Amino acid sequence: MAKIDDVAKLANVSKGTVSNVFSQKRPTSNEVKERVMSVSRQLNYVPNHIARSLVTKRTMAIGLTIPHGSFFFSAFHTQFINGIILEASYYGYRVLLDMIPLQKVQTPFLSSYPIDGAVVMSPTKDDERINLMHSEQIPFVTVGRVMNSNVTNAYNVDNDNHTIIYRICKYLIDKGHQNLMFLNANELMTVSIDRKAGFIKAMEDHHLVVEEHMIHHKPDLSSSEYMDYGYEETINILGKQMKNVTAIIADDDRTAFCVLNAIKDLNLRVPEDVSIFVICGDLSMMVQSNPSLTSMDLQPSELGAQSVKLLMNQLGVLQGDFPGNVIIESKIIERNSCSTI
Repeated sequence: MAKIDDVAKLANVSKGTVSNVFSQKRPTSNEVKERVMSVSRQLNYVPNHIARSLVTKRTMAIGLTIPHGSFFFSAFHTQFINGIILEASYYGYRVLLDMIPLQKVQTPFLSSYPIDGAVVMSPTKDDERINLMHSEQIPFVTVGRVMNSNVTNAYNVDNDNHTIIYRICKYLIDKGHQNLMFLNANELMTVSIDRKAGFIKAMEDHHLVVEEHMIHHKPDLSSSEYMDYGYEETINILGKQMKNVTAIIADDDRTAFCVLNAIKDLNLRVPEDVSIFVICGDLSMMVQSNPSLTSMDLQPSELGAQSVKLLMNQLGVLQGDFPGNVIIESKIIERNSCSTI
């Protein structure tokens, strides 16, 4: 196992400089920092976090809080978490993954939380996690817009969800689709609120009426219906109510596959009878599906990396002026699930 002496020798710096790079106790030039970090990765050098914590008075760990419920990590989650871990390790930080139940976080727990800061994923309106971190003065960055009345100027990283759904609707409308069905995220999530507004705006701008059957919301994470979201909605609207829906926008890949199963059970075809567009999907799974599914690339790894950078700025590890809000670009990846009518 490599030691600090090995890193110092190969990087042509003193042991004190190597220590400073990892502890951030004293400023180091970017050129020296890059050289030390490069050598450290080359030698697989891992600093002693306990010793560093004693010196810096920090835990050298950040928390990643993910809503708790009956679900497994999707490819989006995996790529997002990977982006966080890689970026955090660059600054010598570990990541504590915590499945904190929504609306059940208590102040005594947070006050002893062994982290220097946190990344909060999938915020909801008046999110209790955000309220408590704010009150306990724990630095945090959210991945998604903050809608807590008592929290202003919060750091956040996000996609432009209003614009994303607007672009998806326009893409489908330009192909001749007018009767759309939108299987949105849970109605309490801020991303869901932004998407719904974007959907309504797109329909209004194209002089189309938003009917009751068009917008649906994912059930609560703890509900038994969560894992099958999309199937019953499709069966009900297209099969029982006989609505002439020609295109379905699915929140994620699991929802899209439930829709595919329902369409098959209704003896319909994709895209000949119904087109499908996936907002948040695993790009590799989208290709392997039959037909391959048109989707948005939301760049989950970049969402994770940028959230860590904003947090490092709050912790004083990264210097300079950083925006309070970072928007990650997204793009439509066309495949074979959307047809022109």
